[in-house]
Amino acid sequence: MATLRIEECYTRAMTTMTTNDSTSVYKTDLPLPGRRQGKVRDIYQVPAPEGAQPGSSNPGVLMIATDRISAYDVVMPNPVPGKGQMLTQISTKWFEFIRAKGIIADHLISTKPEDVPGLDPQHYPQLEGRMMYGRAAEVLPVEFVVRGYITGSGWKDYKKTGAICGIHLPEGLQECQQLPEPIFTPATKEDVGHDENIDFEKACEIVGRDVMERLREVSFRIYNEGAAYARERGIILADTKFEFGYALDAEGNRTDEIMLIDEVLTPDSSRFWPAEDYEPGHDQDSFDKQYVRNYLTTIVKAGQWDKTPPGPELPEEIVTNTLKRYQEAAHRLFG
Repeated sequence: MATLRIEECYTRAMTTMTTNDSTSVYKTDLPLPGRRQGKVRDIYQVPAPEGAQPGSSNPGVLMIATDRISAYDVVMPNPVPGKGQMLTQISTKWFEFIRAKGIIADHLISTKPEDVPGLDPQHYPQLEGRMMYGRAAEVLPVEFVVRGYITGSGWKDYKKTGAICGIHLPEGLQECQQLPEPIFTPATKEDVGHDENIDFEKACEIVGRDVMERLREVSFRIYNEGAAYARERGIILADTKFEFGYALDAEGNRTDEIMLIDEVLTPDSSRFWPAEDYEPGHDQDSFDKQYVRNYLTTIVKAGQWDKTPPGPELPEEIVTNTLKRYQEAAHRLFG
């Protein structure tokens, strides 16, 4: 697996900022089938290489992290130049970390555009540093969430019920306080709107108890290993979510192999806090897009936006400072 060095990603990200978005990627349109557009990623099916014998090549998927940014389930109209590259580099470094620990197989094949069948060299520049070519999978319809600290929707649920996803917690916890031990709080995967927190039994009904019990342990291990690594580098990994799927065979049929897919331990799928500033009892400064959410919250309170599309244009200061937070996270973790 080939990846760009983090230093190269910094250079490219800063170049996009100083050239007025000349290399920023907001949307892609590639000559590949099955295009799907998420809030941040453009996803394509990858055909077998030209001339390959039937059954000799398994189906693939191309995931491109654009520079779009979303908040409150709304995609903002202007990009954060270089954000997609930073996300991809952080994610691929974590895949390498998880592989070295031997925790679970993953989907990643390559991060090099020239390794993707069906693309011409003219398509390479927009993909450099921001793509993952992976094995196709039947995605499990559950988000695998691990929380080491009580914040976000978990804090809201705790204040109402004293529990998160059916897990009862000690009384008197403060916002952002570290939990006695990490908890596993699955959620549904929703195409539209917010994911919904569910209890473990409901998740078992969706994907099967054996699968849930196995992946709960896998999720705990990845979180614990990642949190320990990050803490040594001045970052608190407050919570994170994982996605898993069954690998497909050459005919596109589901196999029994379960893989870690999508992104992993990035600022878009996790909450990263600077350890030196941590203080329970209130919301924390962060290395993720919470900075954007906080800005948007101020204009919502001012009656300038109602959290529905279209989103407001982000000021240059917000764009620049958001990217700096992603860069700082990458630098601390892998610089």
